[in-house]
Amino acid sequence: MLSVLVGNIKGGCGKTTIATHLASSFAAMGLKTAIADCDRQRSSLNWLKRRAESAPLIAGLDWSKDLGEPPKGLDRLVIDAPAAMHHDDVEDLIGIADAVVVPVLPGAFDQDATAHFLKKLSGVKAVRKNKRSVAIIGNRLRLGAKATEQLDVFFSSLGFPVVARLRDSQIYPSVAALGSSVLEAKDRRARDYAAEWAPLLELLARLD
Repeated sequence: MLSVLVGNIKGGCGKTTIATHLASSFAAMGLKTAIADCDRQRSSLNWLKRRAESAPLIAGLDWSKDLGEPPKGLDRLVIDAPAAMHHDDVEDLIGIADAVVVPVLPGAFDQDATAHFLKKLSGVKAVRKNKRSVAIIGNRLRLGAKATEQLDVFFSSLGFPVVARLRDSQIYPSVAALGSSVLEAKDRRARDYAAEWAPLLELLARLD
């Protein structure tokens, strides 16, 4: 089983969007997939409730109070981490993850919080010894915006690879309201945005 942790200590960075898109992509490949929601808002689980019956099946795990045991026979587990991750949370969640995906938004507050989180990650033995893959995702980017340009400068100082850059768009809340993703939508506009996910999906495929 391949387990992917999506986390950052900064709330509102798009963790659930990343987590639900990864889960929908894995399920669409025919892989037995579950999403574990560690956040008390249970946004990922609420997304699952809106999902069409005809959509590829994704199991929902409520880990908002305690970490549970993944069901046997899973191919993919996506973990939507809580926003306020303490050191013990980081250690415990990375202990069951093969890869850590860190979304970051443009803006000084988000960059400061992400830098702090990455410092925490660097202190975890499994990450320090390169036994866990860490991927940075630039999220809700606006092309040509000054904040996006400043984020590129920030990216260069991270010491972790920036795997994908996702543009800001109202298509994301639209597909979320349907329990879906741009990776499942069929229209041309969705395909344009889906292409931006390819580098991240390819990286995770190589870990299998």
